[in-house]
This record gives sequence, structure tokens and C-alpha cells, in this order.
Amino acid sequence: MTRVKKGVNALKTRRNILKQVKGYRHGRGSKERQAYEAIAHAGTYSFAHRRDKKGDMRRLWNVRLNSALRENGMTYSKFIGAMKKKGQNLNRKMLSEIAHNSPASFKRILETVK
Repeated sequence: MTRVKKGVNALKTRRNILKQVKGYRHGRGSKERQAYEAIAHAGTYSFAHRRDKKGDMRRLWNVRLNSALRENGMTYSKFIGAMKKKGQNLNRKMLSEIAHNSPASFKRILETVK
């Protein structure tokens, strides 16, 4: 078999790896083996945290909604139950946006539910 010198490819791979870890601290940003390890972990964390972010946002909407409701003398759980009984289908994201940005409109929604 003929000899293959992979100097160009190895350099290109190394350069791309080190470009990805730019800004990492200590050896993880400058040493090839540690950089590979750092990229592998960063990839798994980013995959998992993309899923977590969706739950975090839903919790934020619920907290915002609950605080706006308590200012108007109602709790989150009673409000959601009343919304379902009335058959109003506004999701939590939209309700929290309305409560956060236009409290007057939110009060009108609250009055229809009560």
C-alpha cells in the first residue's frame, strides 16, 4: 500500500476543532485532546438544554400569569379551571404576554372568565 501523509487534513481538522472552542478556558481552548472532550460535552449539554428551555419558558409564563392574577384577586389554578369551564382556548403564552404588556386587556379577559 502506498504511504499517505495526512498533514494537511490533520491540520485542517485541528484548526476547525480549535476554532469551535475559541474562548474556552485553560487547556480546553488550546489543546487538541481537551478541545475534543469539551466539544463532546458541550454538544450533549446543548441538546439537553434545548429541551429544558421549553419547560423553563412555560414556568415563566405561569409565574407571570399567577402574579398578574393575584393582583386582580384570583389564583392561577382557579383561573385555568374557570377558563376550561368557559371553553376559552387562550394558551398560557398568550395570556402571559397580554398580562405583561397590556394589563387593561387582561382585566377584560379576567372579567369574562369570572
